[in-house]
Amino acid sequence: MRVQIYAFCVIFLLLESMSLYTMIGAMSGTSIDGLDLALCEIESQPNDQYSYKILKAKTFEYPDDILELLKTSKTLPATQLFELDKLLGKHYATSINFFVNDANIRRGSIDSIASHGHTIFHQPDKGYTVQIGCGATIAKETGIPVINDFRQNDIIAGGQGAPLVPLGDQLLFQNRAQGFLNIGGFTNISIPGKETIAFDICPGNLPLNNIAQELGFEYDNNGELARSGELDNQVLEKLNTLDFYHQKAPKSLGTEWLDEIFSPLLNEIHDPKNRLHTCINHITDQIARVCQFNQIEKLFVTGGGAFNSFLIEQLQQRGIEVIIPSEEEVNFKEALIFAFLGVRFLEGKHNCLASVTGASTNVRGGTLHQPV
Repeated sequence: MRVQIYAFCVIFLLLESMSLYTMIGAMSGTSIDGLDLALCEIESQPNDQYSYKILKAKTFEYPDDILELLKTSKTLPATQLFELDKLLGKHYATSINFFVNDANIRRGSIDSIASHGHTIFHQPDKGYTVQIGCGATIAKETGIPVINDFRQNDIIAGGQGAPLVPLGDQLLFQNRAQGFLNIGGFTNISIPGKETIAFDICPGNLPLNNIAQELGFEYDNNGELARSGELDNQVLEKLNTLDFYHQKAPKSLGTEWLDEIFSPLLNEIHDPKNRLHTCINHITDQIARVCQFNQIEKLFVTGGGAFNSFLIEQLQQRGIEVIIPSEEEVNFKEALIFAFLGVRFLEGKHNCLASVTGASTNVRGGTLHQPV
């Protein structure tokens, strides 16, 4: 009888120490391909053990007027940028309201929305980063608490404010590969270990999409345009010797670097298809270099670049085993992880790793907005 009572008490205590969160992760990447929303259940267990389910996920494309404003956002006067912050918050809220209604889920059952926002400026060395998409507006319009502004506390602590995804790689996916590669607007990697490290490697879809759009396509489907081009070895050598690639981690890239340093070199190639072909080879050269240095043979690849067949083939030709998860995980991994970072915020735990960002300490990033 005592054994049964003891076993019951142990089970009860274990259940009491578990928490189930229902979250919406909201992610808008630098490639401006839309707002990714993921409705997730995340179970928190003792000793930082987590499990998750993606219940529903959807990408909402930007209306043309907002898309054009986002494309020119870095050059907008301050007053117009503040207006765009509110406008984008309203658009996020409208998308989330449709998403919640379509999922037929009660708003009161959602613990929080965790919104990354859309990055406009990222200058950690100067002490600032700016993500727009007003959290207070989203909370007011949806009636759901919102956590946003995940990066600022890390920058205040001396970090890069990026990348933030590695904690999710470490605690949600760590047994699936040696390294976790995300090919979004930029290409970044996280490498779990006693001290997880992560950093931006090089550009990703951002320059590829820009070149494809010159040819009248939204993006280079399967990398077929790049495949039909030719390699410019001279430009490739210039790109591969850029100073950023010789800096030690932690390090991160922003669109300012892309516009001022990277693109002028790439644009020395006049034919867009040759430019695409050379850019793909540059991206895969840099990924292979990082993998070789860190003795990574198996990569878990997500982000839009995972669907670029030519890019993936180039990686495999460089001796890297590529693991591509389900289409849902590829498309919505970052939205899932921001939902997870929101859970960590609600638990009062750190969600930024100092070993990754270079901050003086692990920090709990985010600002909570309650519905009014």
